[in-house]
Amino acid sequence: MPRPARAAALFAAIPPETAGMPLYRLVKRALLRAIEDGRCRPGAALPSETEIAGEMGVSIGTLRRAVDELAAEHIVVRRQGRGTFVATHNTDRFLFQFFHVERADGLREAPRVDLVSFERTRADEEAAEALELRAGEPVIQMENRLRLQGAAVIYDRLVLPAALFKGLSEKRMRERPGTIYQFYQSDFGISVLRARERARAVAADRHAVRVLGVPPGQPVMQVRRTALSFHDRPVEYRVSTINTAHHDYVNLLSRPVGKHD
Repeated sequence: MPRPARAAALFAAIPPETAGMPLYRLVKRALLRAIEDGRCRPGAALPSETEIAGEMGVSIGTLRRAVDELAAEHIVVRRQGRGTFVATHNTDRFLFQFFHVERADGLREAPRVDLVSFERTRADEEAAEALELRAGEPVIQMENRLRLQGAAVIYDRLVLPAALFKGLSEKRMRERPGTIYQFYQSDFGISVLRARERARAVAADRHAVRVLGVPPGQPVMQVRRTALSFHDRPVEYRVSTINTAHHDYVNLLSRPVGKHD
């Protein structure tokens, strides 16, 4: 288990006057900076509450309020009797937070992912707008087939900013262990914290026909997702086409406790 870093090496005192911003928000911002810039790495334990509060010059109650928000946003995780850790991506988190397709009887499991295509290309207008790029900027585009209970259920088209994923190759993508968001985090230092999604019903196009084996024009569900990292920075644009003949899109609705500063 990683040892907690010394608080003195991580945090500075919070200024006493802050233009009306609540003190716990400043504490939260300082914790986020330490996580974002790698001083507190994924999987590492944070120093004790007493150490952090003392170094920042704030009360334990103020610190806990900041940590409560980070925990609610899945940025840190509390482990009873062990402390607070920077959250990592794993299969359980993927299924709970980012994967919403399950069989009609409620069975939810991690999909088997087949990489269908991988190419370096230029962002079209739709992807560029979602990723806050200019149309024509270099991107990496992939197609995946996701199988559930042995059946092809989801066709994913992913677009990544090439500048954020230097060195990414088809071989690395095919051979990655764990989930794709775990791969982003471990190999590129990119933590997906949450996502914006829009869903609509569409008719299966030629790509869905090819990858999912559904008849042309069959009604399918299409979900457009922009995955966000710190400061709501977009790091992935994904269009998922879902065959809902035997599967549903199920999402537990909740409102984030607070926005990142």
